[in-house]
Amino acid sequence: MTITLYGIKNCDSVKKAKKWFEAEQIDYTFHDFRSDGIDSGWLAAAEKKVGWEVLLNKRGTTFRQLDDETKQSLNQTSALNLMLEQPTLIKRPVVQNDEDFTVGFNPTLFADTYSA
Repeated sequence: MTITLYGIKNCDSVKKAKKWFEAEQIDYTFHDFRSDGIDSGWLAAAEKKVGWEVLLNKRGTTFRQLDDETKQSLNQTSALNLMLEQPTLIKRPVVQNDEDFTVGFNPTLFADTYSA
């Protein structure tokens, strides 16, 4: 099992996920969207598993700063392009376990998915 935790280091949900993995003594790699970036291949794989609507963080500051026309005309292609340009539009954390993805921090889901 190869686990990669994607997000930004100052995000509270990412911090909770890191603490959970550490408390459970589960090895993971952290990938910071801001400093490490993302590529279209990874984003396409995540979107294929969970859908762009799940990946898109509509609660964050970055989304709220988009103009109304952009928000109202979102579709799969435009949303993925926006997430590539501005990775903080991706809901956090995204956890990749081999070919599977989970989005957001939920202790119960994490226990069911990542505990041995």
